[in-house]
Amino acid sequence: MDVVIYARYSSHNQTECSIDGQLKECEEYAKRNNYNIVQSYIDRAKSGTKDDREQFLQMIADSKKGLFKGVITYQLDRFARNRYDSAIYKKQLRDKGIRVLSARENITEDASGILMESVLEGMAEYYSVELGQKVKRGMGINAEHCYYNGGSVPLGFTLKELSIATNGKDMIKKKYAIDEEKAPIVKKIFQMYANRETMASIIRYLNNLGCRTSQDKEFNKNSIGRILNNKKYIGIYSYQDTETAGGIPRIIEDDLFEKVQQELVRNGLAPARNRAKTEYLLTTKLMCGKCKEYMTGKSGTSKTGKLHTYYKCKNSKCNTKAIQKDYIENLVANSAQEFLTKDNIDYVSKQIYSIIKSNQDNTDLNKMQENYKKLEKQKAKTIKMIYECEVESVRKNFYNELANIEDEIKQLSFGITKEESKYINITATEIKFFLNKLKKGSIANFHYKKTLINTLINKVLLYEDRLTLVFNINNVEQEITISLLENLESSSFKVSALPNC
Repeated sequence: MDVVIYARYSSHNQTECSIDGQLKECEEYAKRNNYNIVQSYIDRAKSGTKDDREQFLQMIADSKKGLFKGVITYQLDRFARNRYDSAIYKKQLRDKGIRVLSARENITEDASGILMESVLEGMAEYYSVELGQKVKRGMGINAEHCYYNGGSVPLGFTLKELSIATNGKDMIKKKYAIDEEKAPIVKKIFQMYANRETMASIIRYLNNLGCRTSQDKEFNKNSIGRILNNKKYIGIYSYQDTETAGGIPRIIEDDLFEKVQQELVRNGLAPARNRAKTEYLLTTKLMCGKCKEYMTGKSGTSKTGKLHTYYKCKNSKCNTKAIQKDYIENLVANSAQEFLTKDNIDYVSKQIYSIIKSNQDNTDLNKMQENYKKLEKQKAKTIKMIYECEVESVRKNFYNELANIEDEIKQLSFGITKEESKYINITATEIKFFLNKLKKGSIANFHYKKTLINTLINKVLLYEDRLTLVFNINNVEQEITISLLENLESSSFKVSALPNC
């Protein structure tokens, strides 16, 4: 079978060695399974929670050409740390007959393999979100004091370092300060635009003078536009949806800034409002019970201007009615949460741990560990002989022998570490902890709901009078009838016709 390799490292804490290690592991996996590697796709310093990875998207595009039938990745969280994107792209690949293979995790395609994959990916996403929340908390604390939170520094500003005492320790923080050399350039840009100078004339003026942007490039329409729209120049510090007036030294006065904003509107250059992207959590999971086609997320606006989001059968000839997005997602999430009883959590934890262990051949590792213990005993015995020996020439021989033993131990220790890296280092207790976290979360938390659905739900079949939920746990099915649904919420089972778009 022809396959490709996808490898990535997600931060500057990892290096090219990380990529080399992933490639080697994937190549060995391909060799063991008689797969033919036709190409490798590598993304460097990209987060798996983002789908803007250039090489990854190139691989997805190339999959349409029919050049390969499998994608080997070092482990599942290298493919994507986000279950939503992972499900979308895996579905795209599956539709083309392409399998995603994990070099480290030896995941099968039977019910146990699906369960193991869903829980491992769910854990990867959960801890990724947890890490993201911790980072955001730190950034939030910085924002409270208007400290620099990373990113590019706009033209006209520089950073000054401050020593801050926190919990008895001095920490270096940074704040925005005016760059006296570059700030006049910013003022000139605002003045020229307020006086109705064209973008082209402003750009020519600056570039002819040899002025450069904050990225040390020539000015263009985009760089000028970013400057004219930046509230930092009127002293506003922004973090997420919070703005702090006076959090940054001011370069531009309010009346000049407002005049520029009016000119931007007049010229049609004011930034459009960003519309939040709606995530449909049951994409690739919700199916029409009548025709067995997937149901896809849709949205439409009613006459009153209210936005409706819902799922509708892909089959245009099918008359299955649409169902409201939030209603069915909350219903499925509640059912998944209720499924996590103590007995089920114990069962799943033990089963996944058993699958992991049964798929790992520890023969080589066990031999290496036995040899390590023997060498340690031999080392201790040699040291004892050195202390007990009174003949200097014999002692030198023992010292030489000890040096050789220590070299062997060092090499063997490296080999053991390398061999251990091939295995999934996860315990039943850790799996149990994760599942208990899922049990105790709130459906109102979007990330929690997404992880819950993606980890436990394999498929949802929607009929006129019932839902059938298929869980990842041995394909266990649960049926919910219309009457039960009506008892769960005050509103009725909402499958009424909704606007197409």
